[in-house]
Amino acid sequence: MVPADHHVRVEVDDDDLPETAARVRSAVAAATGFVVTAGGDCGVELEPVAEAMRRHGDRLVVVWFDAHGDLNTPATSPSGAFHGMVLRALTGEGPAGLVADTPLDPRRIVLAAVRDLDPGETAFIEATGIRRVTGPDPAALTETIASATPPGRSPAVYIHIDLDVLDPGTFAAVGSPAPGGLQPDQLLAMVKATADRFEVTGLGVTEYEPSRPEDQALLASLVPNLVEACARPRT
Repeated sequence: MVPADHHVRVEVDDDDLPETAARVRSAVAAATGFVVTAGGDCGVELEPVAEAMRRHGDRLVVVWFDAHGDLNTPATSPSGAFHGMVLRALTGEGPAGLVADTPLDPRRIVLAAVRDLDPGETAFIEATGIRRVTGPDPAALTETIASATPPGRSPAVYIHIDLDVLDPGTFAAVGSPAPGGLQPDQLLAMVKATADRFEVTGLGVTEYEPSRPEDQALLASLVPNLVEACARPRT
């Protein structure tokens, strides 16, 4: 579904997540041009976002389209699953071998359409000032990204999309659905507005669990449009 000049498949070791992360790190470090990461669960985003931080420093703003915050630690996670900890690991707290080498400042994070948070995640958001955009509002998103950027700097934006950001009444092929999500056209409008105003430095699309033919048909249209919006040069 991802239009690209070059595809790289990274073999996953489910019994050794740090080894899998190292393989992803090698793949993204060697990549040139605009990179799209297709997962898998959200844990795959650790190294693509970490690479974006290495390249762009404090210019990087991470926009996290997701039903969930993914801001747990091993101590607060109800499930113990790393995909619910990956954004927190990017800020420097997480399991051994699965923490970004250059921590992401929480003030450079924008949560978009996140609506299902654990208590520990809510506490972390309140303590660190992570920004949130709760509804399908492209203008609010772009203004929030601008406010998350250091003064006098032009942001480089990494866009993460967990497909459970979509409303399960429209798209059900995810492992952790949550009601009240975005419609596909709303998601695309928010991504387009971001790409029209800012440099998008990378895109991740995760958490697809194939089940219904209608969900696959929806993605066959949506994913190429998301990639095109992010990869095209700004005018």
